[in-house]
Amino acid sequence: MKRVAVLGGGPSGAFAAETLASAGIPTVLCDEKLAWEKPCGGGLTYKAYHQYPFLLENPTPKRLVREAAIGAGRAGTARLSLDEPLLIYSRYDLNALLLERAARAGAAIEKTRVTRIERNSGGWAITTRTGRIDADYCVVATGARNPLRGFGAELTPRDTMAALGYLVPGDQDRIDIQFLPGLEGYIWVFPRCGHLSVGICGKGVPAQALRSRLERYMAEAGFEIEGAQFYSHLLPSLETPAWKRTQVAGEGWMATGDAAGLVDPITGEGLYYAVRSADLAARMLIGEGAAGAAAAYRRALRRDFTGDLELASRLSKRVYLGRFLFGSVPERMVQFTRRSPRFARVMQDLFAGTQTYAGLKKRLLGNLRGSLLEVALSFGFSRLVPGGSRT
Repeated sequence: MKRVAVLGGGPSGAFAAETLASAGIPTVLCDEKLAWEKPCGGGLTYKAYHQYPFLLENPTPKRLVREAAIGAGRAGTARLSLDEPLLIYSRYDLNALLLERAARAGAAIEKTRVTRIERNSGGWAITTRTGRIDADYCVVATGARNPLRGFGAELTPRDTMAALGYLVPGDQDRIDIQFLPGLEGYIWVFPRCGHLSVGICGKGVPAQALRSRLERYMAEAGFEIEGAQFYSHLLPSLETPAWKRTQVAGEGWMATGDAAGLVDPITGEGLYYAVRSADLAARMLIGEGAAGAAAAYRRALRRDFTGDLELASRLSKRVYLGRFLFGSVPERMVQFTRRSPRFARVMQDLFAGTQTYAGLKKRLLGNLRGSLLEVALSFGFSRLVPGGSRT
């Protein structure tokens, strides 16, 4: 293969370029911004850095966080120790790390905007603001705001989640997650190197309404908004039908990361799927060649994680807006985390990224009787369910 063009320089594009260039394939990466900041920072689960150890083993500044606090309405807050800590970067630093690795592997990095791509008999003609690039194959890693229609996920408003936040002075040793009534989303506080990322993500709610709810929370929690740097971003959050219609690959191209809609619809976590899809795309292209890469990539994604993400799209509203034992699911989740060691272990594995949604229902049902007993013994069953002592 003469040349692969990677369109987009975020984590997915940078890792795809590194993998391809390391295999000796001439690779050019195009992005108009290269490294940039995002409000949710660069949170990586244990699953990500266990599978790709270089994400942990490098000199780039980062935080390892071993405690989380989960809050929801009248249920208060539950503290959770994380046996497998979360790894948190500045998103700018994480992007820069991955781009440097791609450059060291031999990928050519061009800071330019792609305005058009056209298929021709020789491959692709890619028009940029600074000229034209010819390539045999394209990896589309242009993010959620993909300007290249027909390549990757076609996002409708229902298939997106808004994320916005502030970078504020401060430090703490834990992650805070706060669920709000009636919101398919949550507020977060992430400790990063030298500051905190305080933000909110939500689905089906205008960005201004989300910002108002976040600023009200920040005022109540004592976070200083004046002078804080504000960021906003769009996240894919595919509804169930979108998983059937989304095109992640075609003749001569594959889409990875946010451009392919590969984000967890429940948590909004996308970094692992960005890196993993880039890895799979590059390996399919290396192993199968241009003719067989697209079909092999679709199969590899399905085997690896897209079936689980599709299931998450069916569960999301139940998790955030559902009811269980006469209370909201988030409230019961907080109470069970605080009172049941079995349930707390499930939550630990969800934070680590090692618990699949496909196996979650079976695990919860298997543990439910024991978890209810633990809750009853520590909390008093009559306080959890009206009439529970008589039952």
